[in-house]
Amino acid sequence: MLRSPRTTSATSGAPSATLVLMPPGVWPRLALDEIWSYRELFWFFVWRDLKVRYRQTLLGVVWVVLQPMLTMAVFAVVLGRLVGLPSDGVPYPLFAYAGLLPWLFFSSAVTTGAATLAGSTHLLSKVYFPRILLPAAAATARLVDFAVGSVGLVALLFIYRAPFTLAAFAIVPVAVAVELILAVGVASYLSSLNVKFRDIGFVVPLLLQLGMFATPVLYHWTLVPSQWRWIIVANPLTGIIESYRSALLGRALPWQALLVSVAAAVVQLAIGLWEVRRMEGTYADIG
Repeated sequence: MLRSPRTTSATSGAPSATLVLMPPGVWPRLALDEIWSYRELFWFFVWRDLKVRYRQTLLGVVWVVLQPMLTMAVFAVVLGRLVGLPSDGVPYPLFAYAGLLPWLFFSSAVTTGAATLAGSTHLLSKVYFPRILLPAAAATARLVDFAVGSVGLVALLFIYRAPFTLAAFAIVPVAVAVELILAVGVASYLSSLNVKFRDIGFVVPLLLQLGMFATPVLYHWTLVPSQWRWIIVANPLTGIIESYRSALLGRALPWQALLVSVAAAVVQLAIGLWEVRRMEGTYADIG
């Protein structure tokens, strides 16, 4: 985004500087150094999102544990017991929860992040800051939900006496970091589109509901026929969720799928930042 000073006259006749936001053209400068200089504002937005999320809630963060637990219980009965879906030799409740937890983090991060710019036009018209901070902060705040929900996962690991390996300490943070980068990239891109096309707010939840079944959340990815397996490996969430679950449950890591996820996350983040930079001079006018 290009910014140029404009001189105006106050009532006293003294000149004052005004910041003018102008569209940057087709190839905007990403200006990563500028984003870094606003890091304190970024953490303020994260803290604000957390306070708004849990304000005036009776159970507070308990809901973060109840949601994946109740969802896991439903799928454990329907898919685990009634359908008898194989779970790679792992008790199905543990298998399902280890997939649902990262999926719900991604889903929540994208849903909340995609609504930030459209819901903050009053702020965007008054002060300048890198606009990507809003969807990035909303997605990052969901890490707290993920951490709290992990308490339920630890409980299930103890209940089912799952072998906890040292690989989990190395792989799980990597998988979560890659997922956060991917979520920020997707949320930023959708948030930019949502300012102009408000249909995005209706389309995103629907796509995420369908996406859960196109991602190996409730089933092992090897259940997909070999001739179609490349499609599910191309899904960047496959490598993330399978790496997260495999590290926790002592299974072989899907390195090829994880590398696809890393590449997709970096590319998506660049696309999201590019789109926000391209459009950030027009958000206040459109909104």
